[in-house]
Amino acid sequence: MQKITPFLWLDDKAEEAVKFYVSVFKNSRIGGVARYGAAGAKASGRPKGSVMTVAFQLDGQDFVALNGGPHFKFTEAISFVVNCETQAEVDELWEKLSAGGEKGRCGWLKDRYGMSWQIVPSVIGKLMQDTDAGKSEKVMQAILKMDKLDVEALRRAAA
Repeated sequence: MQKITPFLWLDDKAEEAVKFYVSVFKNSRIGGVARYGAAGAKASGRPKGSVMTVAFQLDGQDFVALNGGPHFKFTEAISFVVNCETQAEVDELWEKLSAGGEKGRCGWLKDRYGMSWQIVPSVIGKLMQDTDAGKSEKVMQAILKMDKLDVEALRRAAA
């Protein structure tokens, strides 16, 4: 069991969101589903027997989603960074996760459930940490002009 597990509070679409996320990422699965009993239903205003939490894994990382009601919403203050090995992986995840959501700048997007994601080529860390400050600055300037990140354009900026 991992020590820290992200816990996602959704209004009433936890199970739907989890099915979507599991369909997007390889090596993913739905674990256990807990349902509201009488006490939880009374306290939450949810119907008895309805989905309370869904445990799941995305690419081996544990998560839990809660149908907690409309009290809290996702913001960009929390996002999930997805490190991609290829441009094809960047392209695929960018399109799948942004479908029904919002495409943003600099590799950021918001999915249909309001969760923020950063779809990032893994080479970006190396490019941004170059000992030549001028190269990393050119990479940053290139990133700031992009929505979906382009691996080859970033490499050209660093050259």
